Amino acid sequence: MDFDLTPEQTLLRDSVAALGRRYGHEYFVAKAKAGEHSDELWAETGKHGYLGVNLPEEYGGGGGGITELAIVVEELAAAGCPLLLLVVSQAIAGTIIAKHGTTDQKERFLSGIADGTVKFCFAITEPDAGSNFHKLSTVATRDGDDYLITGRKVYISGVDECDHMLVVARLADSRDGKLKPALFLVPTDAAGLDRSKIEMEIVSPENQFQVFFDEVRVPASALVGGSADAGLPALFSGLNPERITVAAMGAGTARYALEKASKYVATRTVWGRPIGSHQGVAHQLAHAWAQVELAKLAIAKAASIYDAGRDLEAGVSANLAKYASSEASALAVDTAIQVHGGNGMTTEYGVATLLGGARAGRIAPVSREMILNFIAQHVLGQEKSY
Repeated sequence: MDFDLTPEQTLLRDSVAALGRRYGHEYFVAKAKAGEHSDELWAETGKHGYLGVNLPEEYGGGGGGITELAIVVEELAAAGCPLLLLVVSQAIAGTIIAKHGTTDQKERFLSGIADGTVKFCFAITEPDAGSNFHKLSTVATRDGDDYLITGRKVYISGVDECDHMLVVARLADSRDGKLKPALFLVPTDAAGLDRSKIEMEIVSPENQFQVFFDEVRVPASALVGGSADAGLPALFSGLNPERITVAAMGAGTARYALEKASKYVATRTVWGRPIGSHQGVAHQLAHAWAQVELAKLAIAKAASIYDAGRDLEAGVSANLAKYASSEASALAVDTAIQVHGGNGMTTEYGVATLLGGARAGRIAPVSREMILNFIAQHVLGQEKSY
C-alpha cells in the first residue's frame, strides 16, 4: 500500500498546477460570463499532452490510467478551472473507445481526443429515465446498412463545442428481439439531430442541452465495438472513470475554496486579531479540510483499483469516491463563503462562483441518494429499494 505519487505523477501534478495557475479562476469566470468556451486552456492542456494521459501511447496518449487523468482534473480545478469536458470526452468517451472500440474507431478518434482536437459529449440521461439505461426510450433501429436513432436526451454537457456525441440507445438483439443498451458515435451536426440550450444557475463555460434525435442516420461503423453485445460492457467501463474524475474535480474545487478562505481569514483583522485565530472560524475550515483529505484517499483508492483492472471492486470504490468528494466539496465551498462573511458573496473574492458547480456534484452524474441505494444493496446486502 503506497500513498506516494511516482516521480512521473508528481511532475504531472506540478506541471498541470502551474498551467492552471497561469489561467486561474478569473479567466474561467470571464469566459463563462461572456458565453465563451475555455478554448485557450483546453488547447494548451492538449499541446502539453495532459489531455491524453490515460490513453494508449500508440494513439498519441500518455499510456497512463485514470489515476493520471484524475491528477489532471483535480489540479486544474484546484487552480479555479474545473473543466467538465475532461470527464466527458477524456474519461468516458476516451476510455470506452480505447477499451471497446473497433480498430477503425480507435484509429479515427483516439489521437484527436488525446491532443484535444476532437471533443466528445456523452448522451445517456433522459427526461423520464434519468440515467437508467434499462428504461431509456431512445432507440436505434436497423435500416439496411445503417441505423436510425430516435429519442431525446437531457442535461448533455458541451454539445455546442463537441464534434461527436457518444449516444446510449437501446437496440434490438437479433437473437431474441429484446432491447439492450448500445453505444453509437454520432456527429453533432448529423441531419435530424437538434439541440436546445438549458439555462443553468452554474458559472461555467460549458453549457447544458436537451438533444433531439429524429431518425438520425448513422452507418453500421458508428456502433461501438461493431456489435450490440459490446454495449453493456462498454458502458460500464466508462461510468466508473466518470465517477472518479468527477470526484477529482470536486476535490480540486474544494482545495481552491479552502485556499482562498485560509488566506482571507489569516489576514482579515477584526478587533485587533485575524479572524482565523478564533476557533469558531478555524474549526470550520479544519473540519472541511479533513473531509476533503478523506475524499482524496477514496479517489486515489478508486483510481488504483480501476487501473488494476479489478472491475468488480471498482464500482463500489468509484461510487464511494464520488459520494465522499461531492459532500466534501459542497461543505468546503459553503464554509469558504461563510468565513468570508459578506465578501463571500461578491465577485471580487471568487468563492461564490463555485457554489453552483459544487452543489451540482451532489446530484450529477449520479445523486448521493442513488449511491446510498447502491451501497445498501451491493455492500450491505439489503433488498433493492426502488
